[in-house]
Amino acid sequence: MDQAGVEPAVAAANEAIELRLAFGDRSDFEDAARGLVAPLSPELVAATDGRVVWDVSAYEFLDGDRPETVNPSLWRQAQLLRLHGLFEVVEGVYQVRGLDLSNMTIVEGERGVLVIDPLISAETAAAALALYRAHRGDRPVTGLLYTHSHVDHFGGARGVVDAASVAAGEVPVLAPEGFLHHAVSENLFAGTAMSRRAAYMYGSLLEPGPEGQVTCGLGYATSRGTITLIAPTVEIVATGQTEVVDGIELEFQIVSGTEAPAEMNFLLCGQRALCVAENATRNLHNVITPRGAEVRDARLWADSLDDALTRFGGRADALFAGHQWPTWGEAGIARFLGLQRDLYAYLHDQTVRLMNRGHSGAEIAERLELPPALEREWHCRGYYGSVSHNVKGIYQRYMGWFDGNPAHLWPHPPDAAARRYVEYMGGPDAVVERARGAFADGDFRWVAEVLDHVLRARPDHDGARELAAAALTQLGYGAENATWRNFFLTGARELREGPAGGGMVRPPLDMVSGLGTDRIFAAMAIRLDGERAAGEEIAVDWVFGDVGERHAVTVSNGVLHHRPGPREGEPDATIELDRAVLDAIVAGTADLPALLGEGRIAITGDPTRLGRLFELLDQPSGDFPLVPAPPDAG
Repeated sequence: MDQAGVEPAVAAANEAIELRLAFGDRSDFEDAARGLVAPLSPELVAATDGRVVWDVSAYEFLDGDRPETVNPSLWRQAQLLRLHGLFEVVEGVYQVRGLDLSNMTIVEGERGVLVIDPLISAETAAAALALYRAHRGDRPVTGLLYTHSHVDHFGGARGVVDAASVAAGEVPVLAPEGFLHHAVSENLFAGTAMSRRAAYMYGSLLEPGPEGQVTCGLGYATSRGTITLIAPTVEIVATGQTEVVDGIELEFQIVSGTEAPAEMNFLLCGQRALCVAENATRNLHNVITPRGAEVRDARLWADSLDDALTRFGGRADALFAGHQWPTWGEAGIARFLGLQRDLYAYLHDQTVRLMNRGHSGAEIAERLELPPALEREWHCRGYYGSVSHNVKGIYQRYMGWFDGNPAHLWPHPPDAAARRYVEYMGGPDAVVERARGAFADGDFRWVAEVLDHVLRARPDHDGARELAAAALTQLGYGAENATWRNFFLTGARELREGPAGGGMVRPPLDMVSGLGTDRIFAAMAIRLDGERAAGEEIAVDWVFGDVGERHAVTVSNGVLHHRPGPREGEPDATIELDRAVLDAIVAGTADLPALLGEGRIAITGDPTRLGRLFELLDQPSGDFPLVPAPPDAG
């Protein structure tokens, strides 16, 4: 990405933030450093093939003074996240922070340790456990717990636990009810589109630095190692449920439908430490995430925090989460949870109030501001979620995409609308010239919006492309929200250079293996190219001898249907294979022709029908453009 200075409008806005917020308050820095046992060493984690999957040293620039290219509030948050290493929360409870987007927590039991939320990658999780053992002894892992169904809280499972020990019943794996379904289905169904957008959101296509990625607000970044998953063996199904793991007593609160579709908080009863999963962090979180996901229930979120406050208040001396640093003391915990509760309740209630006065989501997002008591709290500021996009998400949850204006009911798609807009505005050169004036006035939002029309109508207009990239760069330099900064700067990069990928084309094998066979065929159905398949009639039966299952798959009218059990009548073909072989095909770790040649797949009937079925399946694209691509991109 080209280097660019800060325009006066951005510099002035950043200076205003420095004057408005309490930067002299250093209490967060004291809490973030509290209990440090040892910093990360080494700061680099590599895979077995030598590929670097994590490098904290890339963020050494955060140790200096704030550059003008970073919002001062975001810089403060990033410097807090810079405090990394092994920390003691309370006696017997330790956290490793800074080895991934999330934290890994380790609780000492009678024989070994309970590991909570083993990061994204097996490599970083193994490094976190090694750091703990280097300072607390080589204790075995006697339990594993996933607080919720997002990958940064389970992906490193095989880095800390041997799956064979779990299968033998030696190591229990605890998770909320519905965890496995939600953990894998999101990645299998919408994983390609979500991961492409996640590359923007987390800035994974940017270099860390003053002109690039400055953390994600929630943590440094996402690691790039091996994503794994070990299925839970103990489901937590109800609030109030208790379990004992290696002498550690846990009392649970189910909070599914808040920050994740399957999620739980819990109290470490003997240690008097409350884990709030990802429901109360040191920033405003996402009610709707820019990477894409179902809209979360902000009112349920607020109510669950109130329930945690009343249920566990007075029983905990420390509160910790899957990100960032803890809170200590009964009074401090009560205040923190109360403010976080009010944050989500306020956004929900005021959005719905204004919605019922006739305002659209976009209008409410421009109008709604937090009350002063919340706005001045550092942990309520929008480093990860934002008031703007969360308000739009709340509106969407109730009202959907349509704002009720008939003019917006059947709009032209972006490219077609762009051609008309640009023609009406006097042609691309005239629009670009006016946009230069808006840029000089500091109206970078408008420059980015109007030039998106020009570039959709005229992708080869170099002047529009460079000015649009410059506008996005300035928006990034002024953004307090880390994910907005990453979106703006990644968009600027790709305007200049074209799409750089980042989308997951195939899900990890462990995730595929965790799905029921019916979900595998449901995922196959959404890959069927309906236009090409419209005139096809295919009937194929699948027999999985190792798990004793039979499934009937039918293609008709451009739709793939699946039913468990035998079909009525004769299929075109019957395929016999192990379920593990199908998993490998879906995950892309095995080749269908090779499997046929090795005899691991047996076909009776017409084998061409199976081939035709696979021919009709669309291959997801991991590098589709999110901004208008240059004409010669790719």
